[in-house]
Amino acid sequence: MRQDAAVWNGGMGSVSDYVALLKPRVMSLVIFTAFVGLMLAPGSVHPVLGAVAILCIAIGAGASGALNMWYDADIDQIMSRTRKRPIPAGKITREEAFAFGMTLSVGSVVLLGLLVNWFAGAFLAFTIFFYVVIYTMWLKRSTPQNIVIGGAAGAFPPMIGWASVTGGVSVESFALFLITFMWTPPHFWALALFKSGDYRAAGIPMLPVVAGETSTRHHILVYALLLAPVGAGPYFLGFASPVYGAASALLGLTFVAMAADVWRKREGDAARLACVRLFKFSIFYLFMLFALLLGESLIVGV
Repeated sequence: MRQDAAVWNGGMGSVSDYVALLKPRVMSLVIFTAFVGLMLAPGSVHPVLGAVAILCIAIGAGASGALNMWYDADIDQIMSRTRKRPIPAGKITREEAFAFGMTLSVGSVVLLGLLVNWFAGAFLAFTIFFYVVIYTMWLKRSTPQNIVIGGAAGAFPPMIGWASVTGGVSVESFALFLITFMWTPPHFWALALFKSGDYRAAGIPMLPVVAGETSTRHHILVYALLLAPVGAGPYFLGFASPVYGAASALLGLTFVAMAADVWRKREGDAARLACVRLFKFSIFYLFMLFALLLGESLIVGV
């Protein structure tokens, strides 16, 4: 009924409601990883153009979030984690969210292309398309591998930041992509384990719903084992110091230990706590890897 009222009234969204459409927490991660990619890229870019590039990437990420909420409004109102979002809460209509997202998408891509370079602009356009069409419209509702494949969209920003400086991509930028790409499945599966009821009710084939919790725990542990050496990749490729190598190894081993804890604890509050701890630590893990890379780039540049 609240959604119907919003349609009739043309929406009642405030500025904060439109900000919520942008998924600001996700956007903050995108901004940070894109900035690290831009700072690590060889060569230089004018500070104003660098700021424009990061702003456009941030707007593009927000546009993707708005279009995701537009398309997923039907399932968002079912899930406890998402039912307070602006559309299911009746504050913004689907039509308004779609128009908002499309306007930001086109604007961010065109601005990045015109002011920075068209390779970066095209890469941003592809990333928005991948997240909205490939992941949201297709993979999310059709396969338990939705997060595995769809996670690429969230891993592209450091490559776009890199491309904003160089006009292309490289092995180093792909290494940055690979860290987030391999991190995404265990991060989201830890959340899905204790929110599986929501996904089941919404008909979303997340791994715990389709394959069961035991299989999901196996997958989390395997991905954690694969992520640990990938996280140290910048050191092995020679664009990070031994300090980064040692820190990334320690963080990776901790990630594996916490994933093993999720694998061992399978019932009751202990199992739920293990999942929550891994989910929270995974955010810290990714932040620390990119923060270390950023810190080293700033020290070298001094």
